[in-house]
Amino acid sequence: MMTTSSTSPSAADAASSTASTAGTPGILPAELEDLVALFDVRATDSPTPDADREAALRSPKFGTVFTDHMARISWRRGDGWLDRRVEKYGPLQLDPATAVLHYAQEIFEGMKAYRHADGSVWTFRPDANAARFARSAHRLALPALPVDDFIGSIAALVRTDIDWVPSGEDFSLYLRPFTFASEAFLGVRPTNEAEYLVIASPVGPYFAGGVKPVSIWIDEHYHRSGPGGTGDAKYGGNYAASLLPQQLAAEKGFDQVCYLDATTNTALEELGGMNVFVVMADGSVHTPELTGSFLEGVTRSSILQLAADRGHQAVERRLPLAEVVAGLRDGTVREIFACGTAAVITPVGRLAGDEFDVQVSGGEPGELTMAIRDELTDIQYGRAADRHGWMRRLA
Repeated sequence: MMTTSSTSPSAADAASSTASTAGTPGILPAELEDLVALFDVRATDSPTPDADREAALRSPKFGTVFTDHMARISWRRGDGWLDRRVEKYGPLQLDPATAVLHYAQEIFEGMKAYRHADGSVWTFRPDANAARFARSAHRLALPALPVDDFIGSIAALVRTDIDWVPSGEDFSLYLRPFTFASEAFLGVRPTNEAEYLVIASPVGPYFAGGVKPVSIWIDEHYHRSGPGGTGDAKYGGNYAASLLPQQLAAEKGFDQVCYLDATTNTALEELGGMNVFVVMADGSVHTPELTGSFLEGVTRSSILQLAADRGHQAVERRLPLAEVVAGLRDGTVREIFACGTAAVITPVGRLAGDEFDVQVSGGEPGELTMAIRDELTDIQYGRAADRHGWMRRLA
C-alpha cells in the first residue's frame, strides 16, 4: 500500500505563474504575452449579437453552445507545427479518406476557464493538462504539442472570446483542446498531417439545484481498456467503448458505470469519464493505483494533495470491489465519490452490481466529499488561497 500526494510545481514554475489568492489578483507573466503573440487573430465576420450571447450565458448547457472563435495549429511531418492562429468557429472540411475517420487517431483534453470576482480569468493546472496531452499523443503516435503552444493557444482563444467567460456560482468556460490525424490516406500507419484545435463552450453548474449523489452500476462484463491498451490516454475510443455499458446501466436506472480491472475483474478502476475515491471510517482517502489502464486525472491528483493537507492519509492502492461492498455493509467505508473536470467532485449515494445493492452515506453527500469539493472550487474561483500554485491567469 502506497501513500502519495500530488506533486507541487517547481519554484521556477511557481515564480513564472503568480498564484491567485482570495482578494489578491495575480500578475500576467511576461512570457505568456510572448506565447499569445505567436497567434494570428483572424476575427469572425459574423460575431454573435450581444443579446444572444448574454442569453446563452444565463443558462448554458454543457457542450451545446460555442464561442465565436477557435484556436488552431497545423502540423506536417518534416515541417513541424505551423500557422498558429485564432479563427472563426465553424465546420471543418474533411476529405472522405481523412485518416481519423478510419483509424481513430485522435486525442483530446478537458479543462475550464474561471472568471474571478475582479473580472480576471484563470485556468487550473494547465501544465498538467499539457503534459497529459503529450503523453496521449505519444500513445496514439501523434505529434506532441509543446507545452508553450498548448498554454498559448488557450490564452489566445480566451482573450479573443473574453466576453464568453460567464460569471456566477459554478459557471465557467469549458475548453476542449484536441488533435486529430488530418491526412487523406487509407493505410494503417501514423499520419503525416495533423490539426490541433481548441474550442470553448460556456457551462453552468453541473448539478442544477445543488449537488446530488449519483447511483453507480458496477459492470462485471465489459471493460473500457486493459493492460497495454489506451486506457491512460485521453482518447475518444476509450469513451466510445463505455457507451454501451452506460446505456445498459441507464436502462437499469443507474446514473453512471464503474469498471473493474480487465485482468482479474475484481478491483475498481474508474467510471466512464471520472476517477473514483473511497473514504474509510478512519478518515483515510483511497483511490485505485495507476496501472496504465485508466486515466491519471488532474482533479484526482489535486484531491490526493488536498486530503493530505487536511491530515488525512491519502492512499493509492489496489481497491477490491468485495472489500468496498463489505465496508459499506459493516461501516468501515464511509463515503464514495467520483471526480473529473466537468463535475469536479460527484458524491455517490448507491453502489450496485449483479449480486449486491448498497447505499452509500445514507444516500446523502458525504461530509469529507463536500468539504474537499468546496475547497477545490474555492481555489479555482479565487475565493481561497492557491497555496500550491495551481492557478494560471489567462486574461
